[in-house]
Amino acid sequence: MTTAVRPDAALWRLGGVLIMGAVLSILDATIVTVGIDAIARDLASPLTTVQWVASAYLLAASAAIPLSGWLTDRFGGRAVWLTAVAIFTAGTLLCGFAWSAPALVAFRVLHGLGGGLMQPVGQAVFAQAAGPALGRMIGVITLPATVAPVLGPMLGGALVADLGWRWMFFGIVPLGVATFLFARRLLPAPRPSGVREPLDVRGIALLSPGLAALVYGLAEGVLVVWVAGAALLLAYGVHASRVPSPVLDLGLFRTRGFAVASASTFLLGASLYSSMLLLPLYYQQVEHASPLRAGLLLAPQALGSAAVLLASGRLLARFGARRMLLAGIALSLLGTIAFTQLGSAPGGVLLTLSLLVRGAGLGAATAPGMTTLYGSLERSRIPRAASAFNVVNRIGGALGTALLAAILHASLTAAVPAPAAFGTTFAWALALSALTLIPAFFFPARSIR
Repeated sequence: MTTAVRPDAALWRLGGVLIMGAVLSILDATIVTVGIDAIARDLASPLTTVQWVASAYLLAASAAIPLSGWLTDRFGGRAVWLTAVAIFTAGTLLCGFAWSAPALVAFRVLHGLGGGLMQPVGQAVFAQAAGPALGRMIGVITLPATVAPVLGPMLGGALVADLGWRWMFFGIVPLGVATFLFARRLLPAPRPSGVREPLDVRGIALLSPGLAALVYGLAEGVLVVWVAGAALLLAYGVHASRVPSPVLDLGLFRTRGFAVASASTFLLGASLYSSMLLLPLYYQQVEHASPLRAGLLLAPQALGSAAVLLASGRLLARFGARRMLLAGIALSLLGTIAFTQLGSAPGGVLLTLSLLVRGAGLGAATAPGMTTLYGSLERSRIPRAASAFNVVNRIGGALGTALLAAILHASLTAAVPAPAAFGTTFAWALALSALTLIPAFFFPARSIR
């Protein structure tokens, strides 16, 4: 007896709605960076306070991710995702009306809670609905993570310049409302799972603050905060080994496919994706580009990623997960080499072509991990897997970003010319990226689905 597979047309519609949500979440995490100065001036608040507008979203989103698996099991992906979109959209609207910096920070927390749930829950909903078709359509749920970070600063820069900082939020509200309405119509009704496990309150009390503290401490370089976060996460590991139903199931890592995909995700976050921080910084600080122009200069990377991700299903079917991942890492490394030579002023054409190659590599390296991760598990375990996957990715990205930021700061402090300092930091990023080859060799030769 064969299992009925949802028609591709219906899956594309479902994927389109979930893409809208993922883009909303990632856009809002990046869009405000270009409006911090304008917010500080308009609200007559010091930059040290206004910086929390970005940090509050990051912390709230990080704290929400560990809850996503339990919530999806308990209430169903459709209900949780719709609620997350509603919270996110309401928070967006309130941010636009904020009358002071503290009010804006508080609304960003609400904002972040919704945004933090949307991505893992959306991934779980799509992976469960796709079933055996996941390998063919994996690009649908991986596309936003590589394209939206480039669009955020571009859109933010345009809105701030033409309409003012409040429109960074008002401009997104219609998209949030449209996403909610489409999702009500297209998201599949939840299947009764029979899961009624009690919430692991102690686990949440350790895991969510621990993840938020680790991410914030690494991002801001506050040693005591990230050490405290790491201690809470270690305490959670001890706790999870002693209870029958931890909020984040560490037993998932005993599955080989999940373990190697998670290791790859962690290292990709720590190396390839965290180095994306350096690119807009270089163009704005060294080339003195506006946020809008910096975003346009980064567009080749987004185009390269999008092109490969849209073809990722066919590429996976033809070459398999291992070869596609190794090829993606190789292309990413090749596309990074020119940036290690920034001290020698490589030409703009070379950098543009390198970004295109690097983007293609990022796209090729993303799809195999997601397919292997979700394809190695029964559908009933996918919501918890999505939660764990996003936690691992968030920690890897925070560690890598902190390391590269520290290297760049040390080079600039040592009075190294800015282009050479960025070149040195990219050389470290290149070396760190090479580590992603290690788990790649342990991937299955063929895709699981």
